[in-house]
Amino acid sequence: MVPDPKVGVLGRLAGAAHRHRILVVVLWLVAVAAAVGLSSVASGEFREDYTARGSESRAAQDLLTERFPAAAGEQVTVVVRAEEGTVADPAVRADVEALLGRIATVPHVVSAASPYGQPGAVSPDGRTLRATVQLDAANPAEMPVADTERIIALAEEVDRPGLTVALGGQAVQQATTGEIGSEGIGLAAAAVILLLVFGSVVAAGLPILVAVVGLAVSASLVGVVAALIDVPEWGPSLAAMMGIGVGVDYVLLMVTRYREFTARGLTPRAATMATSDTAGRAVLVAGATVVVSLLGLFAMGLSAMRGAAVVTILAVLVVMVASVTLLPALLGFLGPRIDRLRIPGLRNRGPEGRLATRWATAVQRRPWVALTAGLAVLVLLALPFLGVRFGFPDAGNDRAGMTTRVAYDLLADGFGPGANGPLLLVAEGDGAALAAVRDRVAATPGVASVGPAVPSPAGDAAMMTVLPATSPQSAETEALVYTLRDGVAGSGVLVGGVTASAVDINEDMASRLPLLIGGVVGLSFLLLLMAFRSVAVAVKAALLNLISLAAAYGVVALVLEGGWAGRLIGIDTPTPLPAFVPILMFAVLFGLSMDYEVFLLTRIRERWLRTGDNTASVTQGLAGTARVVTAAAAIMVAVFAAFIPSPTVFLKVIGVGMAAAILIDATVVRMLLVPAAMQLLGRAAWWLPRGLDRVLPHIRVEGADEHDAPPAGDRKVLQPA
Repeated sequence: MVPDPKVGVLGRLAGAAHRHRILVVVLWLVAVAAAVGLSSVASGEFREDYTARGSESRAAQDLLTERFPAAAGEQVTVVVRAEEGTVADPAVRADVEALLGRIATVPHVVSAASPYGQPGAVSPDGRTLRATVQLDAANPAEMPVADTERIIALAEEVDRPGLTVALGGQAVQQATTGEIGSEGIGLAAAAVILLLVFGSVVAAGLPILVAVVGLAVSASLVGVVAALIDVPEWGPSLAAMMGIGVGVDYVLLMVTRYREFTARGLTPRAATMATSDTAGRAVLVAGATVVVSLLGLFAMGLSAMRGAAVVTILAVLVVMVASVTLLPALLGFLGPRIDRLRIPGLRNRGPEGRLATRWATAVQRRPWVALTAGLAVLVLLALPFLGVRFGFPDAGNDRAGMTTRVAYDLLADGFGPGANGPLLLVAEGDGAALAAVRDRVAATPGVASVGPAVPSPAGDAAMMTVLPATSPQSAETEALVYTLRDGVAGSGVLVGGVTASAVDINEDMASRLPLLIGGVVGLSFLLLLMAFRSVAVAVKAALLNLISLAAAYGVVALVLEGGWAGRLIGIDTPTPLPAFVPILMFAVLFGLSMDYEVFLLTRIRERWLRTGDNTASVTQGLAGTARVVTAAAAIMVAVFAAFIPSPTVFLKVIGVGMAAAILIDATVVRMLLVPAAMQLLGRAAWWLPRGLDRVLPHIRVEGADEHDAPPAGDRKVLQPA
């Protein structure tokens, strides 16, 4: 019996999985079945709350919910435009009232009263009318999409030449957005890229298979998590695409190392153990950095962000476990047959390509030029972010032709742009407080009109509608919210509504952003310090990741300008940036960027410990990981690009930002800035104070020397333990 090679815990775990491969595969199948079964009996509904706790808009919403329960839920706005005549014409009125009567029969519709005779329901020119359909859903996520689609279909039946009918509201917007992305697109792109990298159907299929098994477990458990905490509707899609992306990336790295070890003469079992002892360590460290970054979302104070973070962390953890258990078992079945079913015309290239070696040598020959050029590119890309304006896009940024965009434009033309985002003034009592400030509010610059104070059913509170003169997303409307709160509305009067809530969310998130960045960067720095035993490496990684993220933010700001770049992805109007988008991008991308950093530095450190030659270590490390990092990045770019076709603006922005960040990181940062910086640092790149070295826990990412140089007398096995 061939003795086991000399490896660490991960290598021994891989050896056990390799030996008991049937049992391991059965256990994973049981895990999939158990997760599916648990999901079928214990799944919860998706919920999302984007209000900032402790804010004035949240207090106003709570008061509305308590004192105006019939009006506190979601609303659908029905907008009717008569192209000829007026909406008061008998035929138009009959169509509108018949439509509202049919809508009233749809489940979850509380009321759909006729707007005729109500003040402010008809535009001054008499050609535009708006009616409010009250829902019992507290937020858009609680309104079943099928019921909203039924309301949309009823409205389309009335729409005809000469009479335009459109619907607005967040529930309608949610029903018409479609899915966040397509897991199928990500898997298909991954399959094509893996075939090009490995040239073998069997080798390319392993990362896909492991990722799919991991996805089957984590996706099934999302519903169980939703039963315990709030999970937004977009959370499962983000988790699925992250699970696919990192799962394929991690197994890609490990399969590449496995083929490298078998090419050096190791037996399949020894190669499997050596792979887990080297690439497996890198996978765990890389996965840990992703988890640390996602944990930063807990600092944002939004339950939706926490729920999204939990299900995404779950997906990452599952694929990490699958990479170090299921993959070794599958390798046990394949053995030397991993390169079967080769693709004609794609030769089996070695891990260290000549092009990558020449590139690394050229960068190291002129490191200052490379560093300066790389930083200049990142700075130029980041510049547009200096002019970005934070805010929430409104329906005016939806794609032309969407019912929400049509409704928005009709309301703006008929009633003024502020009709799309009215402010609500709420106060306890009989309405005397609102009556006392009504004239003062109406005289405030930026206010188009003020409605009468409406008492609650019990007479213990009142609310008043204020229409701004500008659109919900404009800076002038945001300034008006602060003006009303800072003295115009007076004490005891709360300024709320969807627009005010968006202002509060942006302000709250902006105040928490330093905590997120500081916490995530600090923990990632500590993790890299323990893994690579180098102050310079950890500092460099943190700084370069932050700079590359700034460049990605600049790309996002460029497309939001609505110019040529925006039109490429369907954004044709200047659009504000929701504050949660850069926060979500930071949490996801900082961890993924660290993945590539770990992949590259692990190989550099392995050679540094063997040779003590920093220049050669950087050259060989970059050459040995160039194809892996490039392929992994291409897969992630394809996965995130699946967000871009979405008709919702912020989903497009997320797709563009994340895809751009991965592309920038894998090219400018990993292939240019990192080797240049490492060359300039020289031996100082691996300096760590002795005192810190003694007290700092040690996470070993590099494998034993024997993995790279098996004994000359026995090329089939590593040195026996």
